[in-house]
Amino acid sequence: MNKKPLILITNDDGITAPGIRNLIEVMLNIGDVVVVAPDSPQSGMGHAITINDTLYCDPVKLDPDATHKEYTCSGTPADCVKLANQQILTRKPDICVSGINHGSNSSINVIYSGTMSAAVEAGVEGIPAIGFSLLDYSHDADFEPAKKYVERITRQVLKNGLPKGIVLNVNIPKLPADQIKGTKVCRQAKAQWVEDFDKRTNPMGRDYYWLTGEFVNQDKGEDTDEWALSQGYVSIVPVQFDLTAHHFIQELNEWEG
Repeated sequence: MNKKPLILITNDDGITAPGIRNLIEVMLNIGDVVVVAPDSPQSGMGHAITINDTLYCDPVKLDPDATHKEYTCSGTPADCVKLANQQILTRKPDICVSGINHGSNSSINVIYSGTMSAAVEAGVEGIPAIGFSLLDYSHDADFEPAKKYVERITRQVLKNGLPKGIVLNVNIPKLPADQIKGTKVCRQAKAQWVEDFDKRTNPMGRDYYWLTGEFVNQDKGEDTDEWALSQGYVSIVPVQFDLTAHHFIQELNEWEG
């Protein structure tokens, strides 16, 4: 008999978030599940790790009928993957899935995302990994239309594998199931946040700031994640954690002095 794949699940919205509860439901159709996720929201943490504080990781049973294991971690999404791989799991998982994030992680958002950083950390540790995000920030977002694509893409990665150093960034449009046109393999759009800080003063006279901003997509290409999502497709972007600008190495070597 073939063994079921061992699936590590994590996220950045916290272990009680509806997104991860839906992700768990899907993954239980595929294999044996272990959940290690933050005990509180960690959105926007990027690839932060805890080095100046203690970490706690405790078993929890949120579903009394569940047969899989779940743990809450006091650290970041990247911490969760590190702890799972080095302290909790008895063997390396066959895949790590992160999400389903409440909100987009397309384009430049990938570098800020705790969801994707957890997937990248898994990739660093040699584990095939996928980050899933739904373009709906609301707590009561409808994840049902996303589930089919989450399961299909996960099964494809388990079947085909991923090259070393590559993880997948999957974003799903906020649309009814019958309006999602399918999937598109894309490149990351060249877009950015044009940011501002709303400066205010508290009752004690101390200034404080709220980060605000507008997402601006300068990329008109029809092969990007932003284009695919705007057209009703699920975007799949292969992401690498080697940040070397290989195309600039030769020119940099030619600098004088």
